[in-house]
Amino acid sequence: MNWLVHEWRLLSRSRLALGSVLLLLLLSALAVASGLREVSRQQQTLTHLAELQRQELAAQQAKLAPKGDPGSVAYYTFLGTWDEPAPAAFLALGLRDTAPYVLRVRALALQAQLHEGEVFNPELALAGRFDFAFVLVYLAPLFLIALLYDLVSGERHAGRLGTLQALPGVGRRLWLRRALLRAVLVFTCLALPMLVGAWVSAMSVAASALVLATVCAYVGFWTGLALIVASRGGSSMVNATALMGCWTVLTLVLPTLGNAVLVQAVPVRQGVELMLAQRQSVHGAWDLPREDTMQQFFHTHPQWQHTAPLPEGFHWKWYYAFQQLGDESVAQQVRAYREGMVARQHWTDRLGWVLPGVGVQSVLHRAAATDLLAQLSYQDAVAAFHAQLRDFYYPYLFNETRFEAEDFARLPQFKAVASREQVPVGALLALVLVAALMTLLGVHAARRIGQHEGRGQSVPSPAGD
Repeated sequence: MNWLVHEWRLLSRSRLALGSVLLLLLLSALAVASGLREVSRQQQTLTHLAELQRQELAAQQAKLAPKGDPGSVAYYTFLGTWDEPAPAAFLALGLRDTAPYVLRVRALALQAQLHEGEVFNPELALAGRFDFAFVLVYLAPLFLIALLYDLVSGERHAGRLGTLQALPGVGRRLWLRRALLRAVLVFTCLALPMLVGAWVSAMSVAASALVLATVCAYVGFWTGLALIVASRGGSSMVNATALMGCWTVLTLVLPTLGNAVLVQAVPVRQGVELMLAQRQSVHGAWDLPREDTMQQFFHTHPQWQHTAPLPEGFHWKWYYAFQQLGDESVAQQVRAYREGMVARQHWTDRLGWVLPGVGVQSVLHRAAATDLLAQLSYQDAVAAFHAQLRDFYYPYLFNETRFEAEDFARLPQFKAVASREQVPVGALLALVLVAALMTLLGVHAARRIGQHEGRGQSVPSPAGD
């Protein structure tokens, strides 16, 4: 291990290298702390909203129970639903940063309630969230570039390259040792804060190992790429420019182009459009004959067709009937919307097979349960709870039964499905394979440096550059 101590001494003498390592450690720690703070804030919000829910329900009970009108109770009583953050959510906040993780629903048409949260200022989401995934995908490669771009050219410029290559048994392993030391330092700066955050958030061992494997693979990919560029004999400026070009293309240009192609290839209507279509159907029902509306409702809900006919004037069961028909009118559009979104997600995962940055984000967001699939799962839970609400209120509405004070205690309560840490095996294997291939190419390139530069060079050349 003497070589490790020696190389560390040489590296620590470089203020730029040492400062880069410390800065990356600081940024990783800040990203983890920021993610933990945001998750804690969301958990506090859920706790506070649960208390507000109890207070509001008590107030509605005191106000509406004397009337005994189930339609009014169903209209004015909102019940909360929520999406608990997974233990790994602090690593990659994903859609939890823009999509609602709390929804208060009532027995009215569902789609309008599901997609109201999509109306936000898109400029607020452009910069993204500063979390661990951001540091790993976008910043860590820059630090590896800063540490490796002049691995060979720096020695050539200093006039030491010929001497280093002439040392017996050293030249062919020197560059791998130095690259390995720098890669391990970058990995450590990323892994240590992540492990602290995993301990604080009670992440499972399997999820922590998954994240560490992802970090290792991504660091290996960029280390191999840097070795390939550094071994080509260019100057430090040329190497830095080439590596920065690779970073720009792999992390910014190609993912953006891939997303643009994906949007065109898999067109999907926005959720807001579903909300507007459903509201149009509901609002249009006011002008339709009530009997036609009820017959259409009884066609899909025959269990209520033998209840008392509608009296003159407004009646709640007619109102809730066309609310449900509004949801049913856009059922096919909702199905197409979800299928299109899932298809986009699957193609995004496939894009991650060739673009490591995209692959890393796919793995982390899936493990953190903050991706599209997790959001759709939450919407499914809300829809199931909304169906329970309708099933609860309909006997009161169609049988014209009074809603007493004690009935408030029987209202359905939403039970959140705990977000489980999932291992995206396919995306992780693809990332590891791409990283392993690039690392092997980098190792091969580093060995060629020793073979090529060592021939016929026993005297250093100060003017080598």
